[in-house]
Amino acid sequence: MSFAPISVAKPPITRLLYLILITFLLIFSNGAEAANNEDVTNIGAIIDLNSHIGKEKKAAMEVAAQNYNQNSKNYRLSLYFHDSEGDPIKAASVAEELIEEKKVKVIIGMETWQEAAHVGKVGNRAQIPVISFTAPSITLPLMPLRWPFLISMANDPSVEMKCIADLVSAYNWRKVVVIYEDDEYGGDMGTLTLLTEALQKIGSEVEYRLVLPPYSSLSDPKGFVLDELVKLLSVQSRAFIVLQSSLPMVSHLFREAKKLGFLEKDSAWIITESVTSLLPSADSSLISSMKGTLGITTFYSKSTNTYKAFQSQFQQKFKIENPQEGDANPGIYALRAYDSIRAITQATEKMTSNTSTKMFLQDILLASFNGLSGKVSFTEGKLSHNPIFRIVNVVGNGVKYKELDFWMPENGFSVTEKGLSPNKVQGLAGSVVWPGDSEYIPKGWAMPTIKNPLRIGVPKNTQFKNFVDIDESRKDSNEGYNGFCIEIFRKVLDHLAYDLPYEFEAITGTYDQVVEAVINKKMDAIVGDVTILAERFNHVEFTQPYAESGLSMVIPIKYEESAWMFIRPFTWEMWMVTGVILFYTMFIVWFLEHPTNPEFSGTWKNQISTTLWFTFSCLFFAQKERVHSNLTKVVVMMWLFVVFILTASYTASLSSILTVRQLESDIDIDWLKRTNQKVGCDGDSFVGRYLQDVLGFKKDNIYNISSEPVYLEEFRKKNITAAFLELPYEKYFLNKYCKGYTTTAPTYRFGGLGFVFQKGSPIAIDVSEAILKLSENGNITLLEKKWLTPSDECSTMTNTNETQSLSLKSFWGIYLISGATSTIGFLLSLFRLQRSYRRQQANGGNQTPSDKIGIGEKAVGLARYFYNGDVNYSPGRAATSTTSMPHFDDLGSTRWEFVDIANAPEHLEASPRVEIEISPTHQDSSTH
Repeated sequence: MSFAPISVAKPPITRLLYLILITFLLIFSNGAEAANNEDVTNIGAIIDLNSHIGKEKKAAMEVAAQNYNQNSKNYRLSLYFHDSEGDPIKAASVAEELIEEKKVKVIIGMETWQEAAHVGKVGNRAQIPVISFTAPSITLPLMPLRWPFLISMANDPSVEMKCIADLVSAYNWRKVVVIYEDDEYGGDMGTLTLLTEALQKIGSEVEYRLVLPPYSSLSDPKGFVLDELVKLLSVQSRAFIVLQSSLPMVSHLFREAKKLGFLEKDSAWIITESVTSLLPSADSSLISSMKGTLGITTFYSKSTNTYKAFQSQFQQKFKIENPQEGDANPGIYALRAYDSIRAITQATEKMTSNTSTKMFLQDILLASFNGLSGKVSFTEGKLSHNPIFRIVNVVGNGVKYKELDFWMPENGFSVTEKGLSPNKVQGLAGSVVWPGDSEYIPKGWAMPTIKNPLRIGVPKNTQFKNFVDIDESRKDSNEGYNGFCIEIFRKVLDHLAYDLPYEFEAITGTYDQVVEAVINKKMDAIVGDVTILAERFNHVEFTQPYAESGLSMVIPIKYEESAWMFIRPFTWEMWMVTGVILFYTMFIVWFLEHPTNPEFSGTWKNQISTTLWFTFSCLFFAQKERVHSNLTKVVVMMWLFVVFILTASYTASLSSILTVRQLESDIDIDWLKRTNQKVGCDGDSFVGRYLQDVLGFKKDNIYNISSEPVYLEEFRKKNITAAFLELPYEKYFLNKYCKGYTTTAPTYRFGGLGFVFQKGSPIAIDVSEAILKLSENGNITLLEKKWLTPSDECSTMTNTNETQSLSLKSFWGIYLISGATSTIGFLLSLFRLQRSYRRQQANGGNQTPSDKIGIGEKAVGLARYFYNGDVNYSPGRAATSTTSMPHFDDLGSTRWEFVDIANAPEHLEASPRVEIEISPTHQDSSTH
């Protein structure tokens, strides 16, 4: 039996399913072919997937790759994430695995320089570009040659350290404490070096380093941190800088520091950007403990559309992947991760089938664009643009921190990101919340309290008790200390803006040993007559000097004696001109008085003596001789004025010469050294060392003087020839003993007298400001008057060894007036005499025609008329005169008498003319 074949018909639904299957296979085949045509770039990412920052980086890179893959038709990115757990060795192993197994073309990540250096070596061997999110603290020499495939996508650490230094400088914190969590490789040593150098440039320094081991290595991190912080109680600085720390370590650090009072008034805390980036993930308890802390973060614009779009994508992805994380806003590290992917994509689009890895590296280094984190471009394998930092302030109360000023390396602090409005006030322009909710800028120093007052040492071995005087019976109380230095300090306290509890303590020893007590921190300050010296300045903090300081030589006084002392008031020119004026005035007086005044007549001898006596005696008393001529009175009046000026000046100058202090002749420093003279000085001060080392005195010739009376005793015994005192001591000594001692030789200047504080103490700055106020308002001058120069007896005494003689330069004016007056009187009298002479000649007194008489004969005739009253004159014959005058040949005769015109009868003028004939051969005259 046979079976016919059976035909089975396919139902319609089967055909539909078959058609759909064929269509799907065709679509899948076309899609696979298209995928095979895309150029896929594998990127390896080595980051800390357990940290908040690592999670931000991962989300940001995923968003960047997703956006690129969606918009690119020919290229595609594939990310492979691995966690190195902070181990550089493991990071290098992971990098090799990514290169061999995943065929990655670039590796990105690494949060420590140790990881970056190890992975960079792997990149060198495989010639694979490595982009690191960290940079070496110190730029290593030949870095591009050692790691040619390593690119740093991070800020230069030195720029951030400079920002911290400027912040420290803005508030005058002279000493700081640096705290950082170390790793197994000492990763922050370079950063600490950069910070130290930056602080030195502004005059600050690191007083103490608190190094914390890795958090993972501690079994009891809380107890360890507490024990380390207790050590800071002996440190004066209260300005803390946290360089690097993990979030768990930061939590223990600030909580324990607050318990110990390190986040109270006068304390200041600064955290770097790496620590500031942890604030978004910190809980409210930690934020409360950190209240008042200043942080640093890189500024980036949040107002661009690009950032807003990225922020939205980032938040969605971050919340999905990390629902347990509170803050979902991207930080600077997330933005840098996003920009690093963008730099890779720009290089990817330039790739061809012939592009080598070195060419790919160069294309990445040539990237230049405005990224989310700022301008992105590279120079020598690192970012070429300096960042703009933003100072933030941890405030708490629901807000983790608020943003304050901007900072740029070129402009410093500014209220705008453009740097066009630099701060004009000290510190930050924004309102800062300080630790302890203080309204005042913290001193950054452990300020004294009633329980812990300022320990002030007072030098006990002061030579001059007017500077520092200690009452031994009350030295345990502040009232037992007195003197110039102590009173200035008490005045300073009145000008401080805060209370300063203190207690004095007497210190025995040299001044170097006194200063050493502050260096060794046995004392907080020194109040006394301490000189500011360069060698001391390097170890302690001096205030503004309240008294000048220098070295001066004090020697005894002797008074100069000389037989010719009376000549010294005037110079020889002065004496000569005075004599000339004297004789000239004498001549004028005689000329004016001789014709009419019988007291100025007689023999030549009598006339000269009378005139000289009259003129010279004006210097001392009134004269018995009377003058008749009005011209004579004017001349004599001017001469008396000259006499008054000369006598007053002479008396004053001679008195000064006789009372001026005269120094021992030829006493100077060279003479003292050359003749091996003994000199005295304060043995407890630096003066003895200065005399020996600088001025060159022999040690055996230097006497150490212990007190003020000993100076007098040594001078009296002539054990010392001179004493060297500092200027304040010299001022006091000479004020008290000015009649016996004086100073000479040049003064060797020093820094002045000042108060001493520990290095970096902010109290020294406040005290210096108060000293300046005391100087400006005159209080220090008053205190100097009270303590150093109470006596006015010596204030008018000169310190020079010679009084200058009076010279003609000071008196030529009065001489000129006197001489001119005398000359005018002489000319007027001569004019009247000549007119009278001519009138007499016109009346017939002259028998010889005037045109036949020579000039010489006329002058002789005028002289004869002036002297004898004779008008008729012919050579060789007798002359007649109207008055009885002596003959020229009988000038020495004593038998000629004169009639006083003042006593003559009034009718004498009306009597007939009496002719007197004088014969040259007879001595008798006849009256007709």
